Amino acid sequence: MSREHPDRRSRPGRRGRSGSGLVAALLADDGSEAWVSGTADRLDDLLAAMPRPARAAHRAATAALGGYALLRTGARLDELPPPDREALLAGLARRPALLPLLDVLKVPVLLAAGTQRLLHRHPLPSPAPTAPEDPPLDCVPAAEWPDRATADAVVVGSGAGGAVAARTLALAGLRVVVVEEGRHHGTAEFGRRAPLDRFAELYRDAGATVMVGAPPVLLPTGRAVGGTTVVNSGTCYRTPDRVLDRWRSAHGVDLADRAAFGAGLDEIERTLRVATQPLDLLGRNGLLALSGAAQLGWRAGPLRRNAPGCRGSCQCVVGCPAGAKQSVQLSVLPAACAAGARIVTSARVRRILVDRDRPGGPRAVGVAVRRPDGTRLEILAPLVVLAAGALESPPLLRRSGLGGHPRTGRNLAVHPATSVAGRFAEPVAAGPAVLQSAGVEELHEQGILIEATAPPPGMGSFVLPGLGRELRSELADADRLATLGAMIADRPGGRVHGSRRTLLSYRLDPADGRSLLRAVGAMGELLFAAGAREVLTGLPRAPRVRSPGELTAVLDRSRARDLHLSAFHPSGTVALGADPAVAPADARGWLRGVRGVLVADASGLPDCPGVNPQLTVMALSLAVSRAAVESG
Repeated sequence: MSREHPDRRSRPGRRGRSGSGLVAALLADDGSEAWVSGTADRLDDLLAAMPRPARAAHRAATAALGGYALLRTGARLDELPPPDREALLAGLARRPALLPLLDVLKVPVLLAAGTQRLLHRHPLPSPAPTAPEDPPLDCVPAAEWPDRATADAVVVGSGAGGAVAARTLALAGLRVVVVEEGRHHGTAEFGRRAPLDRFAELYRDAGATVMVGAPPVLLPTGRAVGGTTVVNSGTCYRTPDRVLDRWRSAHGVDLADRAAFGAGLDEIERTLRVATQPLDLLGRNGLLALSGAAQLGWRAGPLRRNAPGCRGSCQCVVGCPAGAKQSVQLSVLPAACAAGARIVTSARVRRILVDRDRPGGPRAVGVAVRRPDGTRLEILAPLVVLAAGALESPPLLRRSGLGGHPRTGRNLAVHPATSVAGRFAEPVAAGPAVLQSAGVEELHEQGILIEATAPPPGMGSFVLPGLGRELRSELADADRLATLGAMIADRPGGRVHGSRRTLLSYRLDPADGRSLLRAVGAMGELLFAAGAREVLTGLPRAPRVRSPGELTAVLDRSRARDLHLSAFHPSGTVALGADPAVAPADARGWLRGVRGVLVADASGLPDCPGVNPQLTVMALSLAVSRAAVESG
């Protein structure tokens, strides 16, 4: 999407498209706010970037709303006077069964409206601010790569696991080629485009990847050179000792030895320049979280992050425009390339090539890759490092005839998450701030981790309550909201299906659902302790509460499926383990049933780590790739 004037007023051929009546109804467009008129075009651009099923679902819901308006009034939504539109929506909102439909419609509209309103008030600077020069990478678009090439090792994926494996193998003297489905995004690009416009390109499926279940759960993952490290929050937790002990005792993964794994974590922290975030840059959102925790006597503190020199732009999840966050395309891949590794970009690995007639059994001999124009190339190598991520590695194995293990694609663990916002008397979103700034660990031993999270400008993920004028008023008052997010360590309930196209299913364990409701209660209690006047719960039937007692009463009659759930940090779908019946990969990362395939990404984690897992994934990749080098 190109950068354009923030008003984005009527462009030729755009008026009358699907979003105009919907936006006019949801935002009570009466012509008094100039920014509203461009929101429909921005919504259409956002929907165009989403996968076909998500786009079709939203347009079907929009059509259903328009059909209802036509049936009830004889006119289209965009033809009705503002009071009639609002009365129509109010009638729908009184029907509990239709609230989920309205929320499905609201989420992308709020994303588009928030961005449009922000850019109307604060246009992007022209020219864009000067960005630091990125370290050099040897990136070659697939269109320019030869049809046949050879290497000592080919790494599928350039994220946390793939980058570390590529660096380790290249430093050991191997000729390494990294294959990445996304393209390389330089830091200079990030300051030239609105956060929402970057979001659609930096995330797989424009951020609309969904695990099907009751309830459905959004699961965003990155797709770029650097993988999800380009779009994560920069939060760096070390793997808890209790998790490492469990991986050794229950799964037989000796690489998880506390001392050895700890040394790997130390090395990764030095590489990423991890440090505790200073208080003077937390922003009011983080300071309020710490204040509330102090009032309650809860354990809390600033988070440790890989962002030296952070300027507090709150844009970590759409690419850091200051180049401060040390995602792996800035911190790990440059060293890999300096040692001779090369990166093929915009290249989707179709299958791992296998010689099934080798003495001793099947052996990987390289990968077959598809370019964006549909043409093919091959990279031949005796070692294939699987680092495509927990969602893409199982389908690749199935396409390659290597997905026969019964647990391949199962054991999908995530961190289910939900958000709560507190409204304060004074502005919260004023001045620099860190997107994920403070951690509250009081309930961590119960599997609940609370983090203060300030959304990127114009991209508040919290679904604001109300419709029409009420919703527009909420948007206008959003600067006084402080947001907390809570994630829980789940009992792995997900599964990755498919081979040509990835399909995800997820069953939220009832105990995990209860943990999420407890997390909402804890976040609300903390916000009230910090001085919030009201708390926005995310529950459609009780969106606002004004006291801890009222929140408790609301939660007592609520279910987890009533919450707006998302999830992060997928792992475990090609898990390492000593038991061949349970783990598709052995305890040192080698895929069972074939020689020459090394699992070195989040898919190899035996179960949910319970913390933001970037350090864990990178340390695991370091361990398995070093062990592979040592074994020859």
